Amino acid sequence: MDQLTGVTIEAIDLAAWAPQALDVQAVAFGLTPEEVGVRLHIVGRHAQQPGVIAFGAMSGGRLVGFGYGMPNQREHWWSTVIEPYLTAGGYGGWLDEVFAVTELHVLPEFQGQGVGTRLIRLLCERSGMDRSILSAIDAETPARRLYRALGYQDLARAVRFPATERLYAVMGAHLPLRELGRG
Repeated sequence: MDQLTGVTIEAIDLAAWAPQALDVQAVAFGLTPEEVGVRLHIVGRHAQQPGVIAFGAMSGGRLVGFGYGMPNQREHWWSTVIEPYLTAGGYGGWLDEVFAVTELHVLPEFQGQGVGTRLIRLLCERSGMDRSILSAIDAETPARRLYRALGYQDLARAVRFPATERLYAVMGAHLPLRELGRG
């Protein structure tokens, strides 16, 4: 357990907390109720994957942020979508022996307070792996700035996932993550 300003970070049972996690994601990421329904099933499947790690950020007994990830598997849907982009850039090896940060979301009123930073650090520390990979909206967002500050670099940009118009970037970092404020 870890304590931030009024926020406690703790390991959570992803399957049990999935509905609350999707409520956070819906607000933080702007999901429609239909998208929440689809993603709820996906999170349920992810919760059963070997090596999944999940943390929740709690404040006043409510989930205000969460993150989870797992060792990447090439046969997972996400990997099959990003593989051509990574291979084209010479980064195909980033799909093997790497921890995939699958989701990381914090309610807007708790952003900018270090909650997301602590969540991603804990996920990566607990992974026991030497590298981490994730995807993020391909725009100059606070999330992308945070990931860069922690040592993530772009491996592929303008990545298209089915059923969304948003473009994504795939980013990778060697672990442990960089301390903030260092080059």
